[in-house]
Amino acid sequence: MPALRSVLDTIGGTPLVALRSIARDLPVPVLGKCEHLNPGGSVKDRIARAIVEDAERRGALKPGGTLIEATAGNTGVGLALVAAVRGYRLICVMPEKMSTDKREALRALGAELVITENAPPDDPRNFRRVAERMAAEREGALLTDQFRNPANPEVHERTTGAELLEQTGGTIGAFVAGVGTGGTITGVGRALKRHDPRVRVILADPVGSRLAGLVETGALGEDGPYLLEGIGGSVAPEVLELGVIDGAERVSDEESFAMARRLVQEEGLLVGGSSGAAVVAATRVASTPGLVGPVVALLADSWDRYRSTIFAAR
Repeated sequence: MPALRSVLDTIGGTPLVALRSIARDLPVPVLGKCEHLNPGGSVKDRIARAIVEDAERRGALKPGGTLIEATAGNTGVGLALVAAVRGYRLICVMPEKMSTDKREALRALGAELVITENAPPDDPRNFRRVAERMAAEREGALLTDQFRNPANPEVHERTTGAELLEQTGGTIGAFVAGVGTGGTITGVGRALKRHDPRVRVILADPVGSRLAGLVETGALGEDGPYLLEGIGGSVAPEVLELGVIDGAERVSDEESFAMARRLVQEEGLLVGGSSGAAVVAATRVASTPGLVGPVVALLADSWDRYRSTIFAAR
């Protein structure tokens, strides 16, 4: 194998792994798309590189510029890798509920952190609103804007969805993922449904998030507290395309965290809580009568971001 130009060339091409223990008694296989094996440890590596490369092509980002992102942690880590290789400064604005593991990882990668209160989206203290103000006030700064940036779903349509079709021989019964920005489920959903409109795309949503209600009835559901990081929300992200989603499964914190531990202990997959939620939902979907083909669950990120929470809280 020839040497790669940089670590960024290792992003994508992640394996698809059968969950043999957890899905042992189910009528169709459940497969995990191992996005935690990207170099930055999450699915967000894909959009970090795509967003920066798009901005460079458009001339919106100059050499030595500053990237500013509102992040739950994973996009920040992906952007930190890109910033290190391409020579940019990075400022990550993060809500205070995010784990100390994520904060330490970002600092170790050289990112500057701004921690905000856990404020609702329309509050000026909200992490997205703070990032927007900072980008507007700083010369040479680019708001990478993962929640609105069309490069986010586009890279998943072009790469993640295409990989799944190749890895499954084009036969997939359902794809299950949570919504953080909505880019993954939108982009993958577009690719899979273009190939076969019968593929079911299912949202795995934390109990307490309002997004499942939006999928089921067209109206946001009941708001409530939850501990799961990185997915769910009280408003629909701008890049989320509801038309590609066929249904939703609500998953509690307890179910998500217990399944994450099972994935580590029974399958050897070192993943976090949102992966647990996706697999819980996928096991339910796998019992759907008449489903043709395997159910694919997105394993979004690595367990090392949650050692102080999911894996310490026993």
